[in-house]
Amino acid sequence: MPRISAATIGEHRAQTRDRILQAVSRLSRTQGIDAISMTDVAGEAGITRTVLYNYFPDKAALLLAFTERVTGYFIESYERELPDGASPADRLRAFVRLQLAGLLAHPHPGAADLSAALGPDAYQRLAEHVAPMQRVLVEILESGMAAGDFRTVDVDATARMILAVIGAERVPLISGDVTVEGAGELVSEFVLRALGNG
Repeated sequence: MPRISAATIGEHRAQTRDRILQAVSRLSRTQGIDAISMTDVAGEAGITRTVLYNYFPDKAALLLAFTERVTGYFIESYERELPDGASPADRLRAFVRLQLAGLLAHPHPGAADLSAALGPDAYQRLAEHVAPMQRVLVEILESGMAAGDFRTVDVDATARMILAVIGAERVPLISGDVTVEGAGELVSEFVLRALGNG
């Protein structure tokens, strides 16, 4: 019988799951998410592959859990960093900055490459896990339109385009050609002008 490292089996499972996801986080910074193998994760977490497969049956399930965790951190950070009564433009700037910081903290391939690596079904499930971030952006756009600060024809399409502009800074950020602050300022000003603000 393996030893457990907590007071209860439930706590032990939660701690092991957390160690696994922390290992994915560390490896994503050095290898990129697409290059991580289950063997890499098990080694980094200090567990066997058999134990890892007891928690996550495949890489897609592991990446879905990791994405869910990162999305949760993003939403918490966004809500924590915004001052009460922030304008839609300030909310948009905070959203852009946090998205860029996330790209740098957890490097991953672009959508097409990730879709090819995971397959269409897993990629669709992954997209559903990041939907809360898009909803935050849609809410920012809608509040800006209601306040008369932003102009847009199709809010959902505009949100997708803004995310694409943010994603365009992925390679320059990871390669060190730009900083989060520099890219954040550039993207925010570009987007705000496109929305008729500034």
